[in-house]
Amino acid sequence: MGDGDKGNRAYGHKPFKRSRSHFTDRVTADGRDGWPVESGRYRLVVSRACPWASRAVISRRLLGLEEALPMAVTDPIQDDRSWRFTLDPDGRDPVLGIRYLAEAYEKREPGAPGGVSVPAIVDVPSGKLVTNDYQQLTLDLATEWTALHRAGAPDLYPEPLRDEIDEVMEGVYRDVNNGVYRAGFATHQKEYDEACAGVFRRLETLAERLAGQRYLVGDTITEADIRLFTTLVRFDPVYHGHFKCNLWKLTENPVLWAYARDLFQTPGFGDTVDFDHIKRHYYQVHSGINPTGIVPLGPDLAGWTTPHHRERLGGRPFGDGTPPGPVPPGERVGPPGQPA
Repeated sequence: MGDGDKGNRAYGHKPFKRSRSHFTDRVTADGRDGWPVESGRYRLVVSRACPWASRAVISRRLLGLEEALPMAVTDPIQDDRSWRFTLDPDGRDPVLGIRYLAEAYEKREPGAPGGVSVPAIVDVPSGKLVTNDYQQLTLDLATEWTALHRAGAPDLYPEPLRDEIDEVMEGVYRDVNNGVYRAGFATHQKEYDEACAGVFRRLETLAERLAGQRYLVGDTITEADIRLFTTLVRFDPVYHGHFKCNLWKLTENPVLWAYARDLFQTPGFGDTVDFDHIKRHYYQVHSGINPTGIVPLGPDLAGWTTPHHRERLGGRPFGDGTPPGPVPPGERVGPPGQPA
């Protein structure tokens, strides 16, 4: 997510098309792209506002990769050079020594097309970007980084279920993850109508699926759940109003609201969510569709911690594994509705 201030002003004024990741190298166990898995070598750059980056934050925590893959968090508010490290002392990432993520992109390929997006993995020794392939990045964390997973880490992409997981994720991506953006950045009524209707058709289909099972595929948390969660957790705070996806709120769908709360209350999910970053980013950065930059006070976020009763459906969140340990002190976020 993120192309800088000029691109953000254009949203709502030109047809929306999500750019493909330009840098698709992979960090793998065998290092076949030149980037072998190695503890401490790479830095994961994220924005807590971005749903695509949040996938990586959740996966990293569930798998226990905090020490092996240190994380940098950008300011949720971008300027004309996109993601910046103004949350850090002196406005520089303390490890990479740069003010803007764009500097790592430039080191890799000067003038590269496609904008500056997160999540991104940067090679610390060279300072070069390795990948911004948000679709593949988390799958590799689950399958290529296994030697560095914590004891008890869940299998987020179990091989026997991969075909079904891929099928579910394809529909979730097209109609929900990306669908809310196509609705929010639509420039014509028909374009908006089709995208918004598609979002809610898919959500209703997912609700039917989840009415009788705790998780999307199998009886444990998988990559599919992570990808749906990062949109659901943003739905009422930003997509319902800011992106006009307002046929109903998440809190008005009993199945999806309970499912989202179940995941939110599972270690590794809600403890990575920063609603303050989410709301300020969308409402203040997307000036093309919210020119005043006013951030709404609502919705009330207290309901995220209320009982969900989804455990009655069975399922084992971590399968034969265990929950992740406490959040590292430097990565803690505040409770719903409060800054860290």
